[in-house]
Amino acid sequence: MHDAAAQPLPDPATDPFGALEREIRVLIRRAQSSAAQTARRVHPELEASAYPILAHIDSHPGIRGSDLAAHFGVGRATVSRQLSRLVELGLVQREVDPEDTRGQRITLTADGAQRFAKARDRRVEMYKDAFGDWDEADVSQLATLLHRYSDDFVRWRDSRS
Repeated sequence: MHDAAAQPLPDPATDPFGALEREIRVLIRRAQSSAAQTARRVHPELEASAYPILAHIDSHPGIRGSDLAAHFGVGRATVSRQLSRLVELGLVQREVDPEDTRGQRITLTADGAQRFAKARDRRVEMYKDAFGDWDEADVSQLATLLHRYSDDFVRWRDSRS
């Protein structure tokens, strides 16, 4: 076991970006550790990385694979492989795009929608349990700031490519 002295946590008042980096790193690690469990709630064979794709399809029924790839900042081949697996599991379906027959529109199947809704509702309940002592205004502010973070980060990322 390594017995190095722990580094002090960055102080948000004096090192806001260092503190932000640490908190996002910890948040991502914790989210990754629970992602597989959430995915298994949808389907026992679902990979953790597929849950956000299902969530986006649920919010944007009829989305194209290329739009999913752009949204998640990954290649089309990566999304295509994940979609093929979701089709195999019976969670999504692809239909020919009537506006462009070369493309496909992706939606959740009835089973996929039901499974996703059940897993999402359980996550919402988990958050209610974990943050039940918080004032709802604080929960709302956190959600607003995380949304702003996500939008601004994606805008910054896309401006670099």
